[in-house]
Amino acid sequence: MVHLSFPALANPRRGNACLVACVLLGLGVITAEFINPNLLPHPKATPAYRPYGDGGRQALAAKRVYAAEVVRIIDGDTFVARMRTEPGGEIETRVRLRSIDAAELHARCSKELRLALAARAALQRLLADGSVILSRVGPDKYPGRIDANVATRSTNDISAAMLNGGWARSYDGGRRGTWCR
Repeated sequence: MVHLSFPALANPRRGNACLVACVLLGLGVITAEFINPNLLPHPKATPAYRPYGDGGRQALAAKRVYAAEVVRIIDGDTFVARMRTEPGGEIETRVRLRSIDAAELHARCSKELRLALAARAALQRLLADGSVILSRVGPDKYPGRIDANVATRSTNDISAAMLNGGWARSYDGGRRGTWCR
């Protein structure tokens, strides 16, 4: 039995033999990996955590209209909805109102927090109708949510109502401006 130590590696016979054995073992592992990557154990790939369904990544037709039930309001431009996707099929996902930006609840200043609380309350009042319809549904730029036009029985365009009420501003998907001025 060969003991691997610095003096053993210094010995030309033992050191070279150990070095050759290590190189051959490494080459064998690399070769096995290229020939059949499933031979060696790999850490299991876990899908990204999406607490609200798959965030609309499945094939939702953009021209379809979906009935939805509001589960909870997150902030002035995002809420959690339970969508009916097909007869008997449902998903729960975050829905972001298309083309608007409301102040964030994790505010950078007291003004932004006041605006965020007012925007969330306004969205809650607008969606309280109960009959929520989602159209032009698509993936949002952030994983875990979808982007959609939202309407209720009494309000044809929730985004426009939020803009007209002064609770949000127009947003094209680029960099958001500050609310702290």
